[in-house]
Amino acid sequence: MSPLPKPFAVSEGPCEGCGARRGRARSGLHPLRPPAAVTATGPGCLPAQQQSHAARRNLAAASVGGRKVTHPGKAILAGGIAGGIEICITFPTEYVKTQLQLDGRAHPPRYRGIGDCVKLTVQDHGLRGLYRGLSSLLYGSIPKSAVRFGTFEMLSNPMRDATGRLDNTSSLLCGLGAGIAEAIVVVCPMETLKVKMIHDQCSLRPRYRGFFHGVSEIIREQGVRGTYQGLTATVLKQGTNQAIRFYVMNTLRNWYKGDDPRRDMPPIVTAAFGATAGAASVFGNTPLDVVKTRMQGLEAHRYQNTVDCAFQILKQEGLQAFYKGTVPRLSRVCLDVAIVFVIYEEVVKVLNNMWKTQ
Repeated sequence: MSPLPKPFAVSEGPCEGCGARRGRARSGLHPLRPPAAVTATGPGCLPAQQQSHAARRNLAAASVGGRKVTHPGKAILAGGIAGGIEICITFPTEYVKTQLQLDGRAHPPRYRGIGDCVKLTVQDHGLRGLYRGLSSLLYGSIPKSAVRFGTFEMLSNPMRDATGRLDNTSSLLCGLGAGIAEAIVVVCPMETLKVKMIHDQCSLRPRYRGFFHGVSEIIREQGVRGTYQGLTATVLKQGTNQAIRFYVMNTLRNWYKGDDPRRDMPPIVTAAFGATAGAASVFGNTPLDVVKTRMQGLEAHRYQNTVDCAFQILKQEGLQAFYKGTVPRLSRVCLDVAIVFVIYEEVVKVLNNMWKTQ
């Protein structure tokens, strides 16, 4: 007796295609559509156009899931608001720092220290004397912070990974770019006017009756170049300043967030990290700040250029002169950077709810 015929499935033999077509027909699928397009779920199995769309969608989701990439427009607005509030709080320490730096060793020093500077200023000019020159700094502080944060976000956004994290080297370079931009656009003319107005107050017969009168007199006598004295020193100072601050701030932020980019930073933590970044920048570039201040004072004509200014300070006053005003600058900058970063982050959060951007 011959053996029974071996049973077979419709997926084998000549009826394999027919069975597959019947299965697709029962499932409501097109009988000629390739199986991969039906059963695949990974992006690698999608057509090219669908893969591109999926990649953009996943990248957007990743950016939203981590630290959001801040739109440069929001950064400009938030930075300007933060800068205006900050300078109104911290200007007296900036005034004292500038007075001590201008009180050179070439003549008998007028002030014995920080407390003596504050005491004599209040005696001679009242409490308002500690705010002499505020207008020039206020008019410049708002656009300065706006340019700084706007430039930083514009440079850093393309360098962030899919979670929004920025590596430390990139933060250093972006901070350097932001500092150079703010130095050229805002800081140099603003600082020159501030120093000249504060220095003018030290003279027996002050010439400038206010901000606009001071600006008009300086431009009339020295031209626009008169507001750009010490540009090289200012670019070096601001570039290294912001490079150090953003580097330290970004390093501490990455350390705090760890592997969870969604972790929120409370304002008190942001303030502590900002104060640390400010302290690091003070010790890193106070010598440049001293040279910049001398180059922008009313006696800037004594120096041929930035290098000559540094050489004369070293020759006539010694190495310690490069760190004059460090203590008042340290107190001001730590408070300054802490306030600016806290206000900036909080304003950005408000703008994210009010201003929807891609």
